[in-house]
Amino acid sequence: MTIFEFQFQYFDIEKKYSQRMTQKKTAIVLGSTGLVGKSLVELLIQDDLFSNIKLLLRRPSGIDHPKIDEHIVYFDDIDSFKDLIKGDVLFSCMGTTLKQAGSKEAQYKVDYTYQYDVAKAAADQGVSDFLLVSSANANAKSFIFYSRLKGELDEAVMKLPFDRVSIFRPSVLIGARSQKRKGEVIGGKLMNGLGRVFPPMKKYRGIKGTEVAQAMLAAYKNSSSEKAMIYTLEEVFDLLNSIDANT
Repeated sequence: MTIFEFQFQYFDIEKKYSQRMTQKKTAIVLGSTGLVGKSLVELLIQDDLFSNIKLLLRRPSGIDHPKIDEHIVYFDDIDSFKDLIKGDVLFSCMGTTLKQAGSKEAQYKVDYTYQYDVAKAAADQGVSDFLLVSSANANAKSFIFYSRLKGELDEAVMKLPFDRVSIFRPSVLIGARSQKRKGEVIGGKLMNGLGRVFPPMKKYRGIKGTEVAQAMLAAYKNSSSEKAMIYTLEEVFDLLNSIDANT
């Protein structure tokens, strides 16, 4: 590639980014009642870039705002609601624990099947961007069930025909939940403490759900032309630092 070709490509990306960030957007959100999703919806409501926020849920969110377009759907039947999955960007923050799900099969359905089905429908219907909350240890070849299913989902959605896929791999999520997860609270405090004593453990330190939401929104607004981006915990914090630097 010549210098001229590189400059032309760079300015073409910048032009497309500028145009994209001045047009009102419709966001679709999965997991809007969870720790990250709830914070994300609050940010989207406050952001003038978004004129419509579609929430796909199993039960009412209790959120009342003119921008909110709430739909109670049956996730086991994607065909019954796939026509709703139209917009500019899909944010997926859905997830559960083995204890809450009751079995590995039920957890797999929530953490993989539901999210993949909606992502595929979104890509097929022209949604350009997909942003997903994954896990720090996501690995499709892991012997650990949870890490394996998260890794499998990451790999699967990166193959879908989105313009951009952004995957976030935080460690323990910190914040107030509607359903208490004592293990995560204890784990977050433990990892934060270990990170101060043993620097290599910093990559597992806890992060607030609101911070992950802020990073997701910042990544969407980023002008990067990379088709697939995986943000480690440290890279999520880098995104947050870039927000602070520009405010």
